Amino acid sequence: MVHNAFERLKKVNEYGGEYWSSRDLAKVLEYPNYSKFLNVIEKAKEACKNSGQDIHNHFSHVDEMVMIGSGAERRIDTIHLSRYGCYLIIQNSDPSKEIVALGQTYFAIQTRKQEVSDALLEDQKRVRLRDEVKKHNASLLEAAEGAGVTNYGRFQNYGYKGLYGGLDASDIHQRKQLKKSQKILDHMGSEELAANLFRATQADAKLRRESVQGEMNANLTHYHVGQKVRKTIEELGGTMPEELPTVDGVGKAETRIRRSKNKKIEKK
Repeated sequence: MVHNAFERLKKVNEYGGEYWSSRDLAKVLEYPNYSKFLNVIEKAKEACKNSGQDIHNHFSHVDEMVMIGSGAERRIDTIHLSRYGCYLIIQNSDPSKEIVALGQTYFAIQTRKQEVSDALLEDQKRVRLRDEVKKHNASLLEAAEGAGVTNYGRFQNYGYKGLYGGLDASDIHQRKQLKKSQKILDHMGSEELAANLFRATQADAKLRRESVQGEMNANLTHYHVGQKVRKTIEELGGTMPEELPTVDGVGKAETRIRRSKNKKIEKK
């Protein structure tokens, strides 16, 4: 089957990630001249860029050694493609070829399956991290009270201001365009939750380790920890937490996870 032909081309790198070789794909798509196939790849890269994706995540240029006869080897440029990269290439290939039409169907289906899988993984990470943040916020509250904090809301805002470049909980709530009853932590993706979890755990540890005393000292400790986390994100080239997208409620993520589990049970 043609679908099996595309699946057989799939390779796995040392980290367990799947990829396709541009040269293998060119042969299956019946491009005898690889240089012409490169034109298709450039169109696919442009489409990738326009879709808001990082090109390097889907088109990775590598050097490969190939045999050219008499045991000699030659270095050639090859592109390792993600499933989405293959999909974009086939979308920009010659539509008059039957193999291209079949490939479009195959990669459209497989890409959608991958999107669903990735979305489910994000839901699972969100639910797990939201639960961790809840637990560590309780521990942080205990440490703050031990340091003499009486206004926990203000104390939390100092941490948020450090992490969010001066924004407090109310500012973040407004920025996320949430309703009054909605909690900001329930509408954070896994990346943003992870940053807040790191802030909470490190502030908790610092208050206890240094036996911080006094409400203002505790507030400033929380603020400085938030700043440190923000600085680390900046140094790593990450997205500032206030720039990360607002997501639907964590309750909906839990519902999607349950439905996925139920579907798996039904198929058995």
